[in-house]
Amino acid sequence: QVQLVESGGGLVQPGESLRLSCAATRSSFNFASMGWYRQAPGQQRELVATINSIGNRVYADSVKDRFTILRDTVKNALYLQMNSLKPEDTGVYYCNGRRFSDIFWGQGTQVTVSS
Repeated sequence: QVQLVESGGGLVQPGESLRLSCAATRSSFNFASMGWYRQAPGQQRELVATINSIGNRVYADSVKDRFTILRDTVKNALYLQMNSLKPEDTGVYYCNGRRFSDIFWGQGTQVTVSS
């Protein structure tokens, strides 16, 4: 099968930026779509952004105009550029990949936005 490995999380101040990365352990494993989800403490996991194989993007309203999802189909990698971060963006960010009826998740990377 395949694993998804996230990186790039950390502690930043409000207004700063972070770039998350997600790498698939098999570059030839084609996902129909990939996305980023996040889970804040005590909250359910929620969609942040998705991108499909032809580049169509969907964003949560809370991150539109601040976050950008990018996909490198050659490297089979996914990125999330996060600008103008807010404390409410704090949470564990998970990479997700979908192929037919199978869904794959990464282990998550912590993002903390605090002054």
